[in-house]
Amino acid sequence: MKRFIQNIKNIWKVEELRKRILLTLGLILIYRVGSFVILPGVNYTALMNAKASGGQNTLETLLSLFSGGGFTNASVMALGIMPYISASIIMQLLGMAVPAVQKMQNEGESGRKRINNFTRILTIVICALQAPSYLTLYVESKGAMPPDASTFWWIQTILVLIAGSMFAVWLGERITDKGIGNGISLLITVGILARLPEAFTAEFGFAVGSGNLIKIVLEIVAFMLVVMGTILIVQGVRKIPLNTAKRVVGARAVDEQGARNYLPIKVNASGVMPIIFAQAIMTIPVMLFAGAAAEGGSFITRTLGDIYGVSYNVLLGVLIIVFTYFYTAIMINPRKIADDLKRSGGFIPGVRPGEETAEYIDSLVSRITFPGSLFLAIIAILPAIAKIAGVNDAFAMFFGGTSLLIMVGVVLDTLQQIESYLLNRHMDGLMEGTRVKGRRTANELSGF
Repeated sequence: MKRFIQNIKNIWKVEELRKRILLTLGLILIYRVGSFVILPGVNYTALMNAKASGGQNTLETLLSLFSGGGFTNASVMALGIMPYISASIIMQLLGMAVPAVQKMQNEGESGRKRINNFTRILTIVICALQAPSYLTLYVESKGAMPPDASTFWWIQTILVLIAGSMFAVWLGERITDKGIGNGISLLITVGILARLPEAFTAEFGFAVGSGNLIKIVLEIVAFMLVVMGTILIVQGVRKIPLNTAKRVVGARAVDEQGARNYLPIKVNASGVMPIIFAQAIMTIPVMLFAGAAAEGGSFITRTLGDIYGVSYNVLLGVLIIVFTYFYTAIMINPRKIADDLKRSGGFIPGVRPGEETAEYIDSLVSRITFPGSLFLAIIAILPAIAKIAGVNDAFAMFFGGTSLLIMVGVVLDTLQQIESYLLNRHMDGLMEGTRVKGRRTANELSGF
């Protein structure tokens, strides 16, 4: 406890870090307030009555989780950050197939700014397509539409939803530039964490009501073990030893690259994207056949609409493994890494520079990607396992899936940034004396 208080004092002593943290908290507060500002004319009471009567399906619960409740509240930020994330994914995929986008990616800072501008424009387009669907499929279906909804109301409400989503993107970018941590990821994490107290309270109340306090203790222990395992895998790195060129300074041979003596390859290089891809693919058939009366349509809806069913989770696990290999191939380019090593005079001991190095790195990435993909698949189906074990739906969502990976990844990244500020001012870091590898090494900062 004494060490924790000293760390807080050290953080408060660094003026720049203090200002960044306060700005981040202020912008997050604005985002949270915005998620409770209801769209004009919407009957909020009807929405709450529909929610209380169990009229909220699994997809709505998931979308509400990522928007911090803004989706189910029909707030001005109901669409949240997800349109921007969808636009970013589309731009990444276009970077593989469109030469013009590839050229922008290779132009450095100017290319990055142009890609960001195109991403924002695409976000507006996606919001314009999603807003009418949201009003029709959710707000109107819950009986919350104004009785005299005119064309003017539709136009103004769609514009408000677009503006709310873009304002959330602006808040995230300001946090990234002027605050601490990745702003977009932080807003998603805050939205997820906002639902945790309610979910835990519901589970705790159920356990107390049934007189089974041991159950809640075991659930907390299991949750902590899952979080610890997630941290270990997220930070897992395969270190490839490197020999670097040396230069002579005076009478000494000095390592040209300083502390860079290994090439780190992450076990989970794809992050949370494979789960997002797989869940998006799984929801498309449900949305297409939602109103189908045919037997085939109803069968698809029953099979893929039940996220706790065996068929759904088996198919989800297979898709995650496939998408993990796909996204890792996007993130890691062995040929580019081999070329960069060759130009800098570095090489892997026992492996010839150039083509042979690229093949060696590719084979190594393929081998370590398999356990990483299995881990993601297990994490994705853990909520279903928790549900079978008797955990309520709301709390089971935190036992795995996208929410857990995002929370762990964002918290670690934010702690690493705070750690860097403290270490740069010769103070003890947050991770000092712990087994969590929170410090950014020279290899991680080098961009390899």
